Amino acid sequence: MTDLKFTSEEEVMFFDTDCGGVVHNIAYLRMIETCRTKLAGLMGMDLVTMAKTQLFPVVVRTEIDYKKPASLGDHLEIHGRVSEIGKVKFYCDFTIQRKGDPRPLIFCRQALALVQMPEGLPQRLPKEWGLIS
Repeated sequence: MTDLKFTSEEEVMFFDTDCGGVVHNIAYLRMIETCRTKLAGLMGMDLVTMAKTQLFPVVVRTEIDYKKPASLGDHLEIHGRVSEIGKVKFYCDFTIQRKGDPRPLIFCRQALALVQMPEGLPQRLPKEWGLIS
């Protein structure tokens, strides 16, 4: 499961911005969440499967570097990729940029674990995912 990537697109809406028309941090997290959910589907964890198995990828850490702000009406690309897989945690990296502009606005790295619900117990990652770093 190496080099797993997904790109989603968003248009910055009024509800994504503050009174100055600049995207606020929670909106970036929502955009990253959407991309990560689609990326999880490529890993065999689509929404229907998660609901049936009650096994969910849970974010345990998020780091974000804000480089430049996005603004109302911007068309953004959210590039996500699985960058590292261990025994219990895996990591996803995200870059947000304006469509057609290679300069990054945001860098994000998230650590995730698989958690069995409703018990809330972390699980070992599937062997078929392999170990990458």
